[in-house]
Amino acid sequence: MSSLSKAMPKKLAKNFYSSKTLQTAKNLLGKYLVRKYKGKIISGMIVETEAYTGKNDPGSHAYKSRTLRNEPMFGPPGRAYVYFCYGNHYLFNIVTEKEGTAGAVLIRALEPKQGIETMKKLRKTNEIIKLTNGPGKLTQALAIGRDDNRTDLNGNELYVASGTSNQYKIASGSRIGIKQGLVKKWRFWIKDNEYVSVK
Repeated sequence: MSSLSKAMPKKLAKNFYSSKTLQTAKNLLGKYLVRKYKGKIISGMIVETEAYTGKNDPGSHAYKSRTLRNEPMFGPPGRAYVYFCYGNHYLFNIVTEKEGTAGAVLIRALEPKQGIETMKKLRKTNEIIKLTNGPGKLTQALAIGRDDNRTDLNGNELYVASGTSNQYKIASGSRIGIKQGLVKKWRFWIKDNEYVSVK
C-alpha cells in the first residue's frame, strides 16, 4: 500500500467548493481527506462520492424546504455537513455551490493513506480493506462526529488536500440508501478501486 510522503499535500482553496455540486463530486475524487486527531494525522484518498442538490433533487435533505437540520447545505461552501444516519452512524458531507444554494457532496469511501494504525483502533478491526469503504466506516475511522458539523474545511483539524497527479477513470451510478431520485446517476467513484463501498 502506498503512503503519503512526509510533506502533506496542499490544502484546497476555498473557491474549490463553490463550483456546481456534480462537478465538485467528481473533482473530489483522488483528493485527500485529512484529520488531525490527538496530535496525529489520519488521511485517506477520496475514491467515492455522491452529489446532492436542492429543490430539484428528491433524494436530498434540502428537497422540500430549508430546515434546521439541512441548514448547512445552503452554505457557505467549504463547510462540513455532518448528520446522524439511521440512529447508527455519522455521515460526512462537504457543502458546495454559492451561499444560499443548497448543495453537498457525501464522501462515501476512502483509500487509507496515513494513520492506519489509529484507524484500526477507532474502527476496532485489523482488516484494512474494511476501514473506510463506506460512509459510516470512514467517519468512525477519522473520528468525525456531530461536533464537526459546520466545520470550516479551510482550518487545520479537518480539511481536504490536493491528491496525486494520477489520472483516474470515473464511473457513475445511482446513489445508495435513498428511495427517491434513483434515476439520477450522481454517485461517482474511481473505477476498479478496491475501497469503493459498492462495486
